[in-house]
Amino acid sequence: MGLTSNKVLVLAVLSAVLLFVGTVWLWPRLARRGWRAVGGRIVVLLATQVAVFVSVGLAANQAFGFYASWADLLGRETGQGVVVDHDGADTGGPLRVVDTQPVNVAGGGSPAVGGQIQKVEIVGRTSRIASPAYVYLPPEYFQPRYRTRTFPAAVVLTGYPGTAEALIKGLHFPQTAHASARDGKAQPMILVMLRPTVAPPRDTECVDVPGGPQAETFFARDLPDAVGRHYRVGKKPGSWGVIGDSTGGYCALKLAMHHPRVFAAGAGLSPYYKAPIDPTTGDLFQGNKTLRNEADLFWYLKHRPAPDTSLLVTSSKQGETNYKATLKFIEQVKETRPTRISSIILDSGGHNFNTWRREIPATLQWISGRLSDR
Repeated sequence: MGLTSNKVLVLAVLSAVLLFVGTVWLWPRLARRGWRAVGGRIVVLLATQVAVFVSVGLAANQAFGFYASWADLLGRETGQGVVVDHDGADTGGPLRVVDTQPVNVAGGGSPAVGGQIQKVEIVGRTSRIASPAYVYLPPEYFQPRYRTRTFPAAVVLTGYPGTAEALIKGLHFPQTAHASARDGKAQPMILVMLRPTVAPPRDTECVDVPGGPQAETFFARDLPDAVGRHYRVGKKPGSWGVIGDSTGGYCALKLAMHHPRVFAAGAGLSPYYKAPIDPTTGDLFQGNKTLRNEADLFWYLKHRPAPDTSLLVTSSKQGETNYKATLKFIEQVKETRPTRISSIILDSGGHNFNTWRREIPATLQWISGRLSDR
């Protein structure tokens, strides 16, 4: 059973409950003196606490999507996800569908009613990075009257070390996009959902690391190319947007600012504005001062030509550490034309899924109004 399986969570909770009941039941016997009784008390208390801790940890992981598998949790997922093609042979295209699943909405069993989620493998032809992703296709994609229509697309990124599944199960992006289009609040869009960790377990911050993973190239060039070859996505500039939360939010803003001819809009939910350097990232810039500066969005606005793109940032007056930085970023963008800025500022809300779920409907409506389907 997988780490994110509901069965695993139920078993852990049941074990914790049984151990608690057993501890209460056996306590009179274990209250005696002697090494056996003392040892028994230690064992049952320790076992109960471990079971409770495991239950809470599994529940938190399901809610926030920190780890996707047991290997991911134990640090055994160390593959860099880089594909090297030695013979130049075509392996069947840069995108391959490996599975499909319905969208959790009324009538979701029919793609023409609920749309469809496709699990895909994407191989970057330039970056040589390979990454799994989930692609949400709206119901209109499968309806005969729209068979020649192209659709706008948005890349949706998790935080670090989040999982792509969390965008579906925890943040409900497909369901929200479906409801927004159904209610006429947003146009039907294709969502390409994945995590920014394209070289696990390293946090690349969507940077082209010198001598390392070319993460920015993957997201700005390879991914739109692969998706555009396989799906009916608009071909003209303005058909693509990017959304993300936390680390993904920083990546979304940076990608839109660095590549305005690719991304007409970028939305950062609880973003930060400068790539950190810590044990999870390693040395991202390898002494390249220009690369380091350009990863600082404040520096980029001040020293580079203003990008012709639309940006959305979110924060909370209470509960978010980025509130003051977000206000500063808004003011700096307002002085930088033709870059456009919008914001969602909540009165309160922490750095968590519940807060982002409150912001996602408005975010999808905002980005929908800035993308073209041609």
